[in-house]
Amino acid sequence: QVQLVESGGGLVQPGGSLRLSCVRSGEISFFFDMGWYRQVPGKQRELVARILSNDTTNYADSVKGRFTISRDNPWKILSLQMNSLAPEDTAVYYCNVNVRALGRDYWGQGTQVTVSS
Repeated sequence: QVQLVESGGGLVQPGGSLRLSCVRSGEISFFFDMGWYRQVPGKQRELVARILSNDTTNYADSVKGRFTISRDNPWKILSLQMNSLAPEDTAVYYCNVNVRALGRDYWGQGTQVTVSS
C-alpha cells in the first residue's frame, strides 16, 4: 500500500521561505510522476509543481522562479522549496503520486501553509 506523508508546513511572513517534504512508502511497479498540489477552501485543488517520470518538471505560472521541486534518487522523498512566499500561497499543500499506467492517484494528508504578517 502506497502512503505519502507530508511535513514542513507552517506560518511564515510574506517574503519568507518554507521547505515541504513528502516521504513515500510502499512499492510501485510502474513509472510514476510525483507532484505538489494545493487547495484553499471553496476552490479546486491546483497543480503547484510536478516531476514526471522522465525527470521533466512543470510549474504553475504563479510559482515559477520562486518554488523549486526536487526528489531523491529512489523517488522516495519529494521536496518543494518555496521562496518569496506571498499571502496568496496560503493553502493546504498535498503530495501526489500519479501512476498513469494504472490511472491511479495517491495523495498525502496535506500540510497547511499560511503566509501572513
